[in-house]
Amino acid sequence: MAGRVVLLLLSLLLLAASATKPCPCRCFPGSACWPSPQRWNAFNHTLGGKLVATVPAASVCHPNSTFLPYDADACHDLLDRWQVTDTHSETSYSPMAAWFANFSCDPHLPNTPCTIDSLVQYAVNASSAEDYLVTINFAQAHNIRLVIRNTGHDFLGRSTGAGALALWTHHLKDIEIFNYTSRSWSGPAIKVGAGVQVMEALDAAHKQGYVVVGGNCQTVGIAGGYAQGGGHGQLVSMYGLAADQVLEWEIITATGMHWTASPSDNSELHWALSGGGGGTYAAVLSMTSKLYPDFTTVSANLTFTDAGVSQDVFWEAIETYIRDMVTLTDLGGVAIWEVANGTFQVYPTTLPGGTKEQLQGLMQDTLDILNDNHMPYAYNIIQYDSFYDSFTDMSPWTTVTEYQLGGRLIPRTVVDNNLPALINALRSITGYGAIISGISLNVSRVDVPNNAVTPSWRDAQIDIVLGTAFDYYNRTHDIVNQRLMTDTLLPLLATLTPEGGAYLNEADPNQPDWQWTFYRDNYDRLNAIKNRYDPKHIFYGLKAVGSEVWEEMGDGRLCRADR
Repeated sequence: MAGRVVLLLLSLLLLAASATKPCPCRCFPGSACWPSPQRWNAFNHTLGGKLVATVPAASVCHPNSTFLPYDADACHDLLDRWQVTDTHSETSYSPMAAWFANFSCDPHLPNTPCTIDSLVQYAVNASSAEDYLVTINFAQAHNIRLVIRNTGHDFLGRSTGAGALALWTHHLKDIEIFNYTSRSWSGPAIKVGAGVQVMEALDAAHKQGYVVVGGNCQTVGIAGGYAQGGGHGQLVSMYGLAADQVLEWEIITATGMHWTASPSDNSELHWALSGGGGGTYAAVLSMTSKLYPDFTTVSANLTFTDAGVSQDVFWEAIETYIRDMVTLTDLGGVAIWEVANGTFQVYPTTLPGGTKEQLQGLMQDTLDILNDNHMPYAYNIIQYDSFYDSFTDMSPWTTVTEYQLGGRLIPRTVVDNNLPALINALRSITGYGAIISGISLNVSRVDVPNNAVTPSWRDAQIDIVLGTAFDYYNRTHDIVNQRLMTDTLLPLLATLTPEGGAYLNEADPNQPDWQWTFYRDNYDRLNAIKNRYDPKHIFYGLKAVGSEVWEEMGDGRLCRADR
């Protein structure tokens, strides 16, 4: 208890020291305001040695690195593992979205300087509420950019930042399963620390006969920006988005309050955190969500190409599949599919609680087109004893996504009434060399809770994510492809969905009119909550609520837009 009092007193002193007129820019390494090595050492001592200085793993690839010594064998091994998510998610600094690493200490470019300019300078390996509090207050006292980092699965670079201090939540791995009772839910629930990943939550739930709504990527942090931003997955047509499951958030606010946010306590924050985006209202310590009994599940995978057939036939098969998935989603199923380089892949189509005969019937029209046109294909359909067995067998382990992304939620009305126009738009997009990833779903089959999930999700039939190629060796090429996404590809979908939106976790970082596109009518209320609980705008993320207060300079430094 004495140690905790000391920490709290130190935090209050640091916060008092920062109670001056806001500086126009965050303090930056090399500036006079930047804490001295002695101050960082004192901070580390206060934390009990939990401060981690960024040492890029790729420095072994750079002969002139000032970090790790050059090691050709270690560099070769690192390049072999660069696409593996653990290579990045287990570090305290590495973003998986390559653009936001900004070519800093890049293993593909050994003859360039090894720097950490675009990465966090330090991270706090947090293990308690006290660690959160001291870290937040240290960042405020020294006017340092603060980011919240879990696994680095982050297509908008919100878990990194030039000159930043990261609150690293990755090792908060506690999991508890218990019976929960409230006005809104009486039944099994799971409480997960902020560092618990999807597969860890699924494993724990399965051991007790339950399922939890989680993402398609096994290594995503389930309580992080995933659930806070909405969170789709193979069970969302059955039970709703991940944000719809949240019973409680355990949080530390920018003003140092350690609270539980639920529909009955601190309800504004519960509303905002459940779908209004991560890392901007408060720092999450844990999340408590609903659990459901496990059930038999049927899943199917399918792959075919355009080899030997016309583009009309190839796209006829795709159109038929997308059309028939409407019925699947109405039954509680989800279909994950992708079009790229003349190949269509399904991985997988899942019907929780359904039968093999049901799913086969929904796939048959597509298979008939393939058979009638003598198109070779790979097809596999299996009935499983549990959803867990289906997920672990049919869902491939996801690697790092190096594509530059943009997205659009496609309303049910477009698929029902204007599907040929949507197919034409998708054909045009692939003509530019982009990939298309689609998730057919229906997240409004059950009672929709009162939360900040964008209304665009509630009438969506498909979440479409587009990708343009990223080139480690040619930044000009990457800029051109980003402009292609913003100026050409996404407008093809926006024209079909003028009142639509996009999933804020899988979106174009240059999205114009992003407040409307990501948050719709919720934005003003979300911004008011942001200002109420984070009045100094300590929490920041690109295109997160309230982020328009800041502007990122050419060197990555954050400065107030109204300076």
